[in-house]
Amino acid sequence: MVPRKSRCRLATLLLLLLCWLGAPPPAAAQPAPDPAGRHFLPSADYRPPADVGFRSVTILSEGVRLHGELFWPRAATGRKLPTIVMANGWGGLAAVLRPDASDLAEAGYLVLLFDYRGWGESDGRVVLNGPAPAPSGTFTAQVTMLRGYVDPFEQVADWFNAIDWLAGEPMADMTRLGLRGTSFSGGHVIYVAAHDPRVRAIVSQVPGIAPRPAGGLDTPSAQAARERATRMARGELGYPPPGERLPDNLVGAPVGDKLLRWWPNEDASQLTAAALFIRAEYDEFPASKEHVELAYQRATGPKRLVVIPGIRHFDIYGRARGQAIRLAIDWFDQYLKPPR
Repeated sequence: MVPRKSRCRLATLLLLLLCWLGAPPPAAAQPAPDPAGRHFLPSADYRPPADVGFRSVTILSEGVRLHGELFWPRAATGRKLPTIVMANGWGGLAAVLRPDASDLAEAGYLVLLFDYRGWGESDGRVVLNGPAPAPSGTFTAQVTMLRGYVDPFEQVADWFNAIDWLAGEPMADMTRLGLRGTSFSGGHVIYVAAHDPRVRAIVSQVPGIAPRPAGGLDTPSAQAARERATRMARGELGYPPPGERLPDNLVGAPVGDKLLRWWPNEDASQLTAAALFIRAEYDEFPASKEHVELAYQRATGPKRLVVIPGIRHFDIYGRARGQAIRLAIDWFDQYLKPPR
């Protein structure tokens, strides 16, 4: 386990630099716990609304098997449909967003929902426990599967590979492609859309999109992160424990000093896709207002910023969910269903 002193320094780093938080509270379901001890219905037991088609799919991302879930309007089975990709935020699982995926499918969209590597029903990266017994080829060895940590660079690679998977799906209209991210993944969709011209529209709700700190990174918390990275590189420290619970509602510890190089707000200046930003009026993290408005100002394509009054961050998954998904559907309808 990470020493208490290091945990406090880590919490300070996260709070000061990112103001990003994780998944919503546990959904009321049965089965399959994730590494953080939460319970959601596994895909094999999940049943969508009667008018929604559903199937589980396998996506390969840098050699790791990702679990994906495909939703579509059952009456449109076999037809090309405008397409949306979704994934959850910090420590979040695909299962949390199934109601949103179903609503989008009922609105006429093909929706791909997926778990990041090391989370939910996806596999994790496998690392050798010792030196390789052979320089190359096939061999038998002891390995560890890495799970329940947060690496934004791996996660955006999973987004890109999910899009590549969709390019081979017969029902996916890749000329009408949208992304929807929430919390931490609200920054991911900015980064991905800024680097993939196939993306026509995004929705970034209650997003974690911190910019590079104006005062630089020469702080005690940044130094602590670099120290962790050095120890990992020298083999003195392993990956964080799976699904580690941190202060401030964060589930899953970041890897080394990765967050010191993750500033998706800067990519907003390259964002030409139509972008809807949704902010909670009383978000628990005070810098979120500044960060969302900065990303909105930097975006160069069609854009809109909506502040949902009277709600806090996690309300977007509860009492404000209906309003948020309606905003998303209206936005995607405008930019992914134009008259032809």
